[in-house]
Amino acid sequence: MNRIGAVLIDIDGVLTLSWKPLPGAVEAMERLRAAGLPLALVTNNTSRTRASIAETLAGVGFPVGVDDILTAPAVTAAYLREHHPGARCLLLNTGDVRDDLEGVTLIEEAEAEAAEAPDVVVFGGAGSAFSYEALNRAFRHLQRGARLVAMHRNLYWRTSGGLDLDTGAFLLGLERAARAEAEITGKPAEAFFATALAHLGATPSETLMVGDDIESDVLAAQRSGITGVLVRTGKYLPETHQAADGTPDHVLNSFADLPALLDAGPGDADSA
Repeated sequence: MNRIGAVLIDIDGVLTLSWKPLPGAVEAMERLRAAGLPLALVTNNTSRTRASIAETLAGVGFPVGVDDILTAPAVTAAYLREHHPGARCLLLNTGDVRDDLEGVTLIEEAEAEAAEAPDVVVFGGAGSAFSYEALNRAFRHLQRGARLVAMHRNLYWRTSGGLDLDTGAFLLGLERAARAEAEITGKPAEAFFATALAHLGATPSETLMVGDDIESDVLAAQRSGITGVLVRTGKYLPETHQAADGTPDHVLNSFADLPALLDAGPGDADSA
């Protein structure tokens, strides 16, 4: 393995499960900090702001602050400001992340119905907000010409109660019905990883990405030239690993094993 100078880390299923630390995760993070490795926590989480995530993680022992967190909503805001400046955006999301959507003009559904239709429909995270009525209204706006931007297309995620459906499960049907293709801003979009690298001032060849989603976290990072590490926690399933269209650079049982991987010299660490 090349010498690693920066680390990108997914949160859900890698560091925590339902915001409770996974075994050994806090201690592994402390070892990375002690080694002075630049790191960023990169997440498709759409239910919390960066500040809320940082506060929660610090509260359970992780040595992180708000500047260490990069979320799909924050990247989406930058994308909308650049590619759809001044657009009237209708947000469909479970959770309040408006503080991370700085510079984006958000409109309420009642306003969208009473006045002009939105220019962009923005999909965040699935949950109670993804009712039939809300999805059908989004479908009608797309039929009228609105653009579709999605923070991610994850099919599911793991909670303490098991796997739950996520945005991608609904997005696929909506794209087909409306004959529209969503512009994806979070993982696995190449732009997301480029933003993360710029945030750390790191190059792809010196950076490592740790995730539990083989497609969106690991293989997507590898396509950007980043070393990929898949962990067998969170949403990891053996069948999705075997059926993936690529091979992770490394596979670990958990994030707790990462310091040992980083300590191993080139050729000493096991690959997938």
